[in-house]
Amino acid sequence: MRFLGGNRPATDLTYADVFMVPGHSTVGSRLEVDLTTPDRVGTTIPVVVANMTAISGRRMAETMARRGGLAVLPQDIPVDVVAEVVSWVHARHPVYDTAITLGPTSTVGEALSLMAKRAHGIVVVVEDGAVVGVVTDGACRGVDRFSQLSQVMAEHPLTIPAGTDLPKVFDVLSGERVSAAPVVEGERLVGVVTRKGALRSTLYTPAVNATGQLLTSAAVGINGDVAGKATALLAAGVDVLVVDTAHGHQEKAVEAVRAVRAVAGSTPVVAGNVVTAEGTRDLVEAGADVVKVGVGPGAMCTTRMMTGVGRPQFSAVEECAAEARRLGRHVWADGGVRHPRDVALALAAGAANVMVGSWFAGTYESAGDIHDDGNGRLYKESFGMASARAVKARTAAQSGFERARAGLFEEGISSSRMYLDPDRPGVEDLLDGIVAGVRSSCTYAGARTIDELHERAVVGVQSAAGYEEGRPLPTSW
Repeated sequence: MRFLGGNRPATDLTYADVFMVPGHSTVGSRLEVDLTTPDRVGTTIPVVVANMTAISGRRMAETMARRGGLAVLPQDIPVDVVAEVVSWVHARHPVYDTAITLGPTSTVGEALSLMAKRAHGIVVVVEDGAVVGVVTDGACRGVDRFSQLSQVMAEHPLTIPAGTDLPKVFDVLSGERVSAAPVVEGERLVGVVTRKGALRSTLYTPAVNATGQLLTSAAVGINGDVAGKATALLAAGVDVLVVDTAHGHQEKAVEAVRAVRAVAGSTPVVAGNVVTAEGTRDLVEAGADVVKVGVGPGAMCTTRMMTGVGRPQFSAVEECAAEARRLGRHVWADGGVRHPRDVALALAAGAANVMVGSWFAGTYESAGDIHDDGNGRLYKESFGMASARAVKARTAAQSGFERARAGLFEEGISSSRMYLDPDRPGVEDLLDGIVAGVRSSCTYAGARTIDELHERAVVGVQSAAGYEEGRPLPTSW
């Protein structure tokens, strides 16, 4: 990457401060761009879901890996629960979504409570292991919530044989005018496929481990028996370990990385967070394969307002990525992403992957419960991982005095409403926009890979008015 005019600005920059200049390109189509990440963790698109309790869980992990990304399970989750989630994700199909299943005597109320857990929007009714019906949201409208599903389900539904050619799946679903259908192998239910899902599966490559299972990741903190927890996570089958703390450039964090590296073997180790070349170098020398960059740019984070500590994210990523690259390693840009452009700019600055948190909180797949604001708008609650709410959960096993004392030190929002976009309620909808934007950025730069984007990107600095000029107008002026 180079700056327009060749002059590096004297001040640090955020994503909003910069823009990319189009250059000569021989890339004729977005589909010529390969977004496989250069960090060798196994992701085929450069998007990682941050390890936030309200966002990253089993449904998010499954969906992200199926589309080529990765979700990091939070460090606050007990190891036995992580082990169960990892086992569950590893058992998911790499192409078909997981079905919501109920029996014929289950109620409409039960079906409605589960539909918002999945973007495919159907409940498959199963009896004696065989598919006997399908229930949609529309079939439940105006129906008593205690009615049995046998009264509202579509009997003898269309089913798709496992392994059917994906373009044919799309054509069949379109011809039958249904958005989703169960996938079966004989009489056994394999999953659910949607029209959009069939399309996506021709555009995305799943992120899988060496045995072909969907890729998983989990975080470990820097306190307590770090090596013991890392060993337990590895035994549970975790594919990528993330050593996570707000201030990664401290001796305790460096020691934690050394401890994890000593037991990790060939498993990739990610560590952070830092914002300087020195911090990057110390974590790499301690054994990190990837360094996480970002202090204070997250939407739920109040660190900069509370402490004055942090660094504008674009400049932090650029400096840390240059040092990591010099050492033969990579960085993940963690935080500050609000639009697809920010992902592209982070990659241009040298990141191998970009972590997203709050942006994904308002989706079907996030771990939070769904609520209605009283006006018919659906939302989920999100909160920062250094907020009073997160600290309270993290210190639950401590004495009342210790919990109360820890609660005095918070740097994050404890509750924020993240509304579901009716037009894009699933995380895959957001991924579509991000991936389309990044692919297009690559074509403008003449890049076919993420490494080439970094090499070829020309970045300029703009005023606030310049940023505003690039924003679309929803109404006339």
